[in-house]
Amino acid sequence: MEHHPKNIMLTCIYAACKAEENHVSAEELGKGIEQDHQMILNNEMLVLQSLGFDLIVYAPYRAIEGFVNDVEELFGENDGQLENIKDLHVSATTEVDKIMRTDAPLLFPPGQLALAALRRASSLNKFIDFERYLKSMLSRYHPSHSISELNLCLSEIDKLIDTLETPTSKDVKHIDRKLKSCLDPSSHDKSKKRKHKSKESST
Repeated sequence: MEHHPKNIMLTCIYAACKAEENHVSAEELGKGIEQDHQMILNNEMLVLQSLGFDLIVYAPYRAIEGFVNDVEELFGENDGQLENIKDLHVSATTEVDKIMRTDAPLLFPPGQLALAALRRASSLNKFIDFERYLKSMLSRYHPSHSISELNLCLSEIDKLIDTLETPTSKDVKHIDRKLKSCLDPSSHDKSKKRKHKSKESST
């Protein structure tokens, strides 16, 4: 392993802030998490090249907004319902946060992830008949899609969420030790060279 995942993760956060026009300087990010900001800058070009300089990522959050607006048109006939819809949106967003910690974003498109979150949220809020909504949505926008096939995909996403575990600090330390043992020794030398070049270019 050439690069420690934590370093790449921090660099990805830095690049994501740029892509979303919510700029946070490397110094500010490094200071906030007590990490050397130079490491972030040294890895930036590596991350960008690995992504082919394509920083557009389609997450399910925007799809959630679209589905919630659709639900509002179908079910939100009075002020009381609008409050329920707001609660549904909050719950669905919380479910998406959970989904993003699983492998589901690598296996399913954003629209299906959003529907899975909406289904889980509706089971908590008991506000909408999700099956009725799903049939209505498919008949209007995707008449060729099978509701049974879609439900199977949503159930697979559910399984991934239900098996999600938050590691303890002890688990994290153990994983970190394992990762360090996997690092390619030559990668440390390459990192030193990159730092040296960076210092030379700044002088």
